[in-house]
Amino acid sequence: MASLEDRTLKCTDCGEGFVFTVDEQKFHQEKGYTNEPKRCLKCREVRRNKYSERTRTDVTCDSCGKPTVVPFKPTQNKPVYCDICFAKNKQKETEQV
Repeated sequence: MASLEDRTLKCTDCGEGFVFTVDEQKFHQEKGYTNEPKRCLKCREVRRNKYSERTRTDVTCDSCGKPTVVPFKPTQNKPVYCDICFAKNKQKETEQV
């Protein structure tokens, strides 16, 4: 393994430089990540918060009839499933291939 050293990268969102530390590089290697981070810590937090505020909609599962919450606004012409029924349907699709 090549010797690692702290490197300064440029954030794709704000354009500021940030340090990609040796410890962070080791973590990336352990996880099998092949790309360097593109965003500084501040921009990563902003992005994470933006996506955690997604729409959540209370619905009734079209398969079992149980109440559930989905991370999108359903359209009227497509069925909506709870996690369990969604997984069952996905498994059936996989078995049919």
